[in-house]
Amino acid sequence: MKLNQLIGLAFAVMLPVVAQAKVVADVDIAEQATFAQQALVLNGAGVRSKFFMDLYVGSLYLPTAVNQLDSVLEQPIAVIQLTITSGMITSDKMRNAIEEGFDAATDNNIGSIKSEIQHFSQLFADEIVEGDQFTFVTQKGKGVTSIKNGKVQGDIAGEAFRQALLKIWLGDNPAQKSLKQDMLAQ
Repeated sequence: MKLNQLIGLAFAVMLPVVAQAKVVADVDIAEQATFAQQALVLNGAGVRSKFFMDLYVGSLYLPTAVNQLDSVLEQPIAVIQLTITSGMITSDKMRNAIEEGFDAATDNNIGSIKSEIQHFSQLFADEIVEGDQFTFVTQKGKGVTSIKNGKVQGDIAGEAFRQALLKIWLGDNPAQKSLKQDMLAQ
């Protein structure tokens, strides 16, 4: 009888975790998270793919759910999380994609944030492997903290940089339109 009770207790403890997770492309996405001492909710999550291959799962966490870029930019904190799902992503490919993303997000006008982009790009110099998770904690008026696999990589100050980074996935020329729609729950 005690074994059955232990199994039941174990299942009861695990149930809330399972109920609060969303699965996207075999990646568990938490429905809630805490970053910078702020409780956030999953706004949306989707897959970035290219040539029919899933590259990563992108998720957006906010204090309150919204479905427009302007509303995201007004939030005091917004978190983009990327979970790598393909071994095809290398550090060089990621840096190139990030730089192209900034070009698209700023209509090729990166002049005022060029040094911030260069600093940010260097955060992807280490090897990238399937399962790596990049988290970009953006705080209005402050900038961005970049985290890889739970370890802080660095901070990049500046509101213009913060907005441009968010626009890579959520702007008028996003990395992928379907991912933007999924992250904004449109």
